[in-house]
Amino acid sequence: METVTTAQSQNQTARARTRTARARPPSARPPLWDRRFTLYFVARAVSLVGDAMMPVAAALAVGALYGISGVGAVLGVWTGTVVALVLFGGVLADRIGARRMMVGADLARVLTQGVLAAAFFAGTPPFWLLVTMAALAGAATAMFQPGVNGMVPLVAREPQRANATLKVADALAQLLGPALAGLLIALTGAGAVYAIDGGTFLLSALCLGLIRFAPADTTVDSAARQGSSLRRDLRQGWQEFRARTWMWAVILIWMGYGVLLFGPLVPLSSALVGARLGANAYGLAVSFLGVGTVLGGLLALRVRPSRPLAAGAAAMLLYSVLPLCVALGAGLPVLLACHVLGGGAWAFWSVMWATSVQTHTPPAVLNRVTAYELAGSVSGIALGQILAGPATALASPEDLLLVSAGACLAGCAALFATPAIRGLRRAAPAEDGGPAAGHRR
Repeated sequence: METVTTAQSQNQTARARTRTARARPPSARPPLWDRRFTLYFVARAVSLVGDAMMPVAAALAVGALYGISGVGAVLGVWTGTVVALVLFGGVLADRIGARRMMVGADLARVLTQGVLAAAFFAGTPPFWLLVTMAALAGAATAMFQPGVNGMVPLVAREPQRANATLKVADALAQLLGPALAGLLIALTGAGAVYAIDGGTFLLSALCLGLIRFAPADTTVDSAARQGSSLRRDLRQGWQEFRARTWMWAVILIWMGYGVLLFGPLVPLSSALVGARLGANAYGLAVSFLGVGTVLGGLLALRVRPSRPLAAGAAAMLLYSVLPLCVALGAGLPVLLACHVLGGGAWAFWSVMWATSVQTHTPPAVLNRVTAYELAGSVSGIALGQILAGPATALASPEDLLLVSAGACLAGCAALFATPAIRGLRRAAPAEDGGPAAGHRR
């Protein structure tokens, strides 16, 4: 009965979107900036600004108090909690609706960031409080993130355009957030950064709560699956994830990236750049990473490769210059240029990946499949963050970042070497008949 109900809801959604598409002139592109997408865009944009401030706040404020190991531990606890709970977040998002889960998670993070803001305003927060709030914020993030992917097909009929637009917003946040965080820490301390972050979550919750779905989409963003159980939901999500070779193969590579590249990059880079060029230089470098992300997002708005993951893998080759320039002690101009290249590469890959997941996965299981891919990719980052500090006892930060650059190139080679990844083709846009039923290969 569950399978029949799910299939019927998918067919109803696809037919409704097909009728909408036929009502438009053949040459007309579906509108992007309608009320639903605008509200969703504002919710994500303001939240992303606050989030972009957090790595700098953690690297500078927590690092000044507890060193590289402290930064790695706080980031690792946050990431580890996300990994531990994100699968349940995917199930709940499919069961009660992605939007409801996201609103609740935003409100929970208003509380955690408010507590941290008060603690920094009051003086030196104890390490246990930083770790505890990181764990609670990670739990809220685990409830929030699966719905981010699942919401895009509900609020936009062209997922690639929507993803690219959101990536540009993310990029602008990365451009403004770190510089603002560095300025606020210098003028007022870390408390103001955490207070602003809490305010962005509050505004995000308000905008998400105001989104109203069309009747054809409510079957996707609700939990009308009767007779389901947590175990059955988890198993179904795993089966859908495992059935797509291109998906799990990418996540295996990303797990390695997390341990060797993404996880240690912030703790090691912030320490090295800060020691050589000053704390302001690191904030500036992260802002230039945002400049690159803007350019990568704009490129993804215009370029529609027939094989999106192959194109994204080619772009990721440029990401290797980011750890490489820090390891080699590059001066500020070269450091900033490499961060632009790295940001552009990451943005272009992110749009290609997100669009592929959204358009090759059935809507009824998209949140759960997203949870599995998040759990896999983020688990490596958590381990890499936790090991960043202890690893410096075995090798210098410069040598560790050289390993990161090599790992990036090796991962790109693995992406190209996997036929299911390089051969995955772009799915038909939603206006041609709705999301794909799910490409399995």
